[in-house]
Amino acid sequence: MASSSGSKAEFIVGGKYKLVRKIGSGSFGDIYLAINITNGEEVAVKLESQKARHPQLLYESKLYKILQGGVGIPHIRWYGQEKDYNVLVMDLLGPSLEDLFNFCSRRFTMKTVLMLADQLFLIDFGLAKKYRDNRTRQHIPYREDKNLTGTARYASINAHLGIEQSRRDDMESLGYVLMYFNRTSLPWQGLKAATKKQKYEKISEKKMSTPVEVLCKGFPAEFAMYLNYCRGLRFEEAPDYMYLRQLFRILFRTLNHQYDYTFDWTMLKQKAAQQAASSSGQGQQAQTPTGKQTDKTKSNMKAFFTMDSTAGEKSSVTQQEMKKSVQELICGDLKPTSPRLAGPIKLQLVRLDG
Repeated sequence: MASSSGSKAEFIVGGKYKLVRKIGSGSFGDIYLAINITNGEEVAVKLESQKARHPQLLYESKLYKILQGGVGIPHIRWYGQEKDYNVLVMDLLGPSLEDLFNFCSRRFTMKTVLMLADQLFLIDFGLAKKYRDNRTRQHIPYREDKNLTGTARYASINAHLGIEQSRRDDMESLGYVLMYFNRTSLPWQGLKAATKKQKYEKISEKKMSTPVEVLCKGFPAEFAMYLNYCRGLRFEEAPDYMYLRQLFRILFRTLNHQYDYTFDWTMLKQKAAQQAASSSGQGQQAQTPTGKQTDKTKSNMKAFFTMDSTAGEKSSVTQQEMKKSVQELICGDLKPTSPRLAGPIKLQLVRLDG
């Protein structure tokens, strides 16, 4: 674990990235806001002690290298060693979807949920695993008695049963994430138990005893169709990604929504800007001239899921600081100066077609 931010004031990594302050932490180490001293650009820096019992930063950097150029994958600037640390320098990202969910009073409209269903942006690949061999294209073998990997809230039923995870499990987990945003909570949240093992068992029992139709009651049938499809997949079977995506895209059009990248938090930001302008006497000057947004604006409004083994750990950032960070990003100039790289929403694994 990296030491406090105060001792890192003059710490420069990669020859040009100067650490500014700590913005998060996890089982691997700490995350810092840093500045590229050659051009002033802000980046995120992950530090991991070279003495870590279970080092994962090198592995994660290799996965990012494989995924570079993919939609929703942050750019990696540098990986190497500095002093006693493994260091990963990457794009500085905005608040997590959990932060934005709280900012929106834990209510997302169907339009926002469906746009998220169409495209998510992922970071933190400490738990990622290839589902097939690069050379032979052989799928990993079916196994049982596996420990639960990831966050129990979103874990697939097979993951709870100790079955090796594959592509189907990622898709099932995504379905639970979408229903979490639809419902504001899932039926298996808040269960009490004496031990973590007993809690996982209770979550598993509740998840298996809750019919998909009950979980998705009151919401468009496409969500139940999605989950039933995912649960019906065989271990090695490739999900029909286009079919699943079209389920939600057709629903989106049926509901007459416009794919304009106007999420719920975008509306709150615009409303806050107008109110601020009105109170200062500027009135119409603060209003958005058109409903259109530039690619740069769209990019800065991306929300990110994290995929890490640090689920449930307490962040070093206080709730008050987090709220301020999200408000600065959403109600400010859309520049992500206060990133959240480790929110509580986690998926299980990433399956790489490498």
